[in-house]
Formats: sequence, structure tokens, C-alpha cells
Amino acid sequence: MSDQDNDQIQQRRRNLEEIVELGHAAYPHRFDQTRTISEVVSLYHMHAGRKEEAELESVNQILKEAEGGVIRLAGRIMTMRTMGKAGFAHLSDGRGALQVYMRRNDLGEDGWSLYQRLDLGDWVGAEGYLFITKTGELSLHVTRLSFLTKALLPMPDKYHGVQDKEIRYRRRYVDLIAAGAVGEREPEQLTTREVFERRATIIREIRHFFDSRGYIEVETPMLSPLATGAAARPFVTHHHALDITLYARIAPELYLKRLVVGGFDKVYEINRNFRNEGISYKHNPEFTMLEWYQAYSDYDDLIDLTQELMTGLVDKVCGTRRVVFKEHVIDFDHWRRMTMREAVLAHWPDDATRPTLEGLMERAQLEEAAASIDLSFDPRLNNGQLLGEIFEKLVEPHLIHPTFITEFPTDLSPLSKQKADDPRFVDRFELYIANMEVANAFSELNDPLEQKRRFEEQAGQRDRGDEEAMVMDEDYIRALSHGMPPTAGEGIGIDRLVMLLTNQHSIRDVILFPHMRPETKG
Repeated sequence: MSDQDNDQIQQRRRNLEEIVELGHAAYPHRFDQTRTISEVVSLYHMHAGRKEEAELESVNQILKEAEGGVIRLAGRIMTMRTMGKAGFAHLSDGRGALQVYMRRNDLGEDGWSLYQRLDLGDWVGAEGYLFITKTGELSLHVTRLSFLTKALLPMPDKYHGVQDKEIRYRRRYVDLIAAGAVGEREPEQLTTREVFERRATIIREIRHFFDSRGYIEVETPMLSPLATGAAARPFVTHHHALDITLYARIAPELYLKRLVVGGFDKVYEINRNFRNEGISYKHNPEFTMLEWYQAYSDYDDLIDLTQELMTGLVDKVCGTRRVVFKEHVIDFDHWRRMTMREAVLAHWPDDATRPTLEGLMERAQLEEAAASIDLSFDPRLNNGQLLGEIFEKLVEPHLIHPTFITEFPTDLSPLSKQKADDPRFVDRFELYIANMEVANAFSELNDPLEQKRRFEEQAGQRDRGDEEAMVMDEDYIRALSHGMPPTAGEGIGIDRLVMLLTNQHSIRDVILFPHMRPETKG
């Protein structure tokens, strides 16, 4: 902290002391608004449209009739300038900003003394009437000023945007304050607040989509005695009263399928998953997932449902099916579908070394293929896992427009039902958009004996050092033994979906409080 910052902080504290000496409470209990700032601004543009005094009078009349002749607003001070015995400021409620005009003659000595002790970032209440300045700006002529809260710390960059991403992520409140700043920005550039408002809209529309189709929203355990439902390293904790180890859930899948066994034929959940793994632009240890399960269906049904869900969301929140993300324009009217092996062959860089379709499940050709694209791999990987590594390196960077990748190896899919005509593969797809996996779905394995065998294979992989392999879940085998009808299930990463539909390039930009390394002192 610089000496200048210390001086500013000390001055703000002195200003607060003097405000209290004037008779104002340091932290008042309430302030009765008649409208929010954003409501007033919206109402003006709705009824006025043109900045003319005649039109403004009609808006003033509307407000006065609704509020009994008094307009009372509250907000944070974003700009201030004093000119003799008058002052201008901009107040923001986080969504909208409005200029306020104050004169010493109108406020009186006490009110003007209060104004002189205000700082950028303070919260105030203002009562008055609307007018248009000579420069054509909608403003509130303040006749009474109320003190609400002092900002004891100055904000970075004088509210013109927080450029330091470390500060943006660690101190999201500062980032949100800056989003309410007065200033120009590109029309297509969303503020931080707008990003999270759109996120809320996306989740609300997802709920509406499933509720309107007869799904039941449920909640399943966040702490489980087993780390099951996906291949990932878990977070571990201990419950002292029960004296048992518990795991933060890595996926709700097995609990949701237990509900299908119990007779819930359409269920969904939107909640947190936790995976004790690396952090990247598309990975956060704590993230939000949508998962749903539908009885009497297979993965082909979910391909259609997923496309319907996605296009509906794009229409609702973006207003166009050509969505800008980074340097790409993603066309949500352009959907592709190919198998994993077809995708590998389609993106193979050299005709001379291209393997055959069948060769992509044979060890010798797989190892030769990996060597030809300079892929280093663990020799303990089985054939299906090696094909997955080749796909990830060779194909994922090219999957920009929505693409369903199907026909995953059984070795990569311990919970999926095998293809009827080729047990080497399962009825599964992943949806890729903008180089990211957005959705994962499959026809659910409902044979308890086969599921037990798959769990045992996973246990063997754990014994060989694979910490992400699944563990045996005896109770889930017991549930399947009671009978689960043909079922299809899917998971969609909400955070990545929000990234796509808000043109945010890091998952940290769509999570309000992302996880980070401890802040260094100094």
C-alpha cells in the first residue's frame, strides 16, 4: 500500500468522523427508495425516447403520480465534480447510472457540508426531481441528501475498470463496483454484472426447459461415503460424529440413477461438483453441472434433446444463432456428428501415416499412430484409453462448431451400455463447441453383473496407480439388481456453457468467486 493510499484512507476516515459530528449516523439502518436508478433511467427512455423538456415532464408526472410527488433514489458515487456552490455526481445502483445535481441553496448548510465530505465510492440517498442538462443528460436535481455508507477504501483505477485479473478474481466486489462505472464501452462487451445476470438467465431457462417437459428437479448428496459417478480425484474430509471418511462429490450420477430405479422416470439436478485436479482456463476445482436422466430412452434421444436445449438457450439469451466466441463465430444452426475414430481420421495430418479405421483399435497401429503425432503416453494405457489420448491431442483443437462425437471405447466408459453390434464401443456421445467438451451423455448400463465387472476393472486400474479410476459401489449394484429400465443420462457443464454464451475466455470470468492460490504478502 502506497503512502498516497494511506493518505486517502486517513482522509476518508476523517470525513466519516466529521459526517457523524454533523449529526448523521455512521451506518444508517435503512433508506426508503421510491425507484431504483436503473428503473428511472429505463422509464425515461421508454416514455421519452427524445431528450426534450416536454417529454421529460410526462415522465416526471408519471413518477410523481406513482410516488406521491417525491422521487427518492440511492446509489454509489462513481464520479464527483464541484463548481463553486454547485456539484455534479453520478450515482450507480450497479445496473444503471444517473447524474445528480446539487446546489448549496437547495441543500442548505447542513446538506452542503455533508456533500463536501463525501468521497468516490460512498453510498448516498437523493431526493429531488428530474431535468435535462444543457448537454442533454438526464439528471436528478437534489433537494435533500442522505448519507448511507462511507467507502473507507479507495477503488483501483478510479472506477474506470479493473485491469488486474488477480484483483478481479480475488476481490469480485471491486470488479462489480467497476462494472457500474460511467464511461463508454463496446456495445457487444458485457460488464461483469451483465455476465452473471446472463448466467442467471441461462440457469433459469434450463429449469424452465426441463420443468415444462415433466422432469422433476431433485437434490442429491454433496458429501458421499464413496467417490463415485465419474473418473476423477476427489476431495476428502472426515465426519467426526460418525467417524467416517466422506468425499465431496465428483458427480451425482449414481444417486440420480438410483432415483430412476425407484420410479422417477425424468429427473434433473443443477448443483456443484468437486474435483481435486488442475486449474486451467476451462477447469475450476468447484464447478456447476446440469445432469438429467430419462427412462425408456437411449443416447440418440438425448442428441435431439440437447440440440433443442442449446438452440433454445442461444435464441433466448443471445438473440442470434451465430455467436461470437474469441476469434470464432459459432453457428448453432450448423451441427455435426461423427464417431471418435472418424474424427481422428478426418483430422489426421499426413496421408502417408494415416491409420485404418480398424487399426485405431489395434495396439500396434495405435502406438505407431501416437508416435507419428509425437504423443507421449503411459504404456499402461489400454487401447481405448490410448485412442482417447490421440483424439484429445489431434481432434479437440479443431472442434469449433457444435459437434457430437460418438462411439467411445468401452474402456473409457465404465457406466455406459455397450453397442449391440460391437461391444468394443458404447452408446455414448460428447458434445464439443469451441474446442471444449460441453456435454457428456450415454445409454446407461443397467446390467448389474456387467456393472460389477466394470467396477472390478476400475479397481484394478486403481491398484496399478490410476488415482482417478472408479471405486466399487456395492449399494449401486444392489440398486441395479432391483431393476432399472432402459435409461439415458447426460451432464452439461454450466460454467463452460456460460463462457460460450457470454464470450468469456476463462472459466474464472463466469464464476463469481473462483479458486486461486493464496494471496502473497508483500
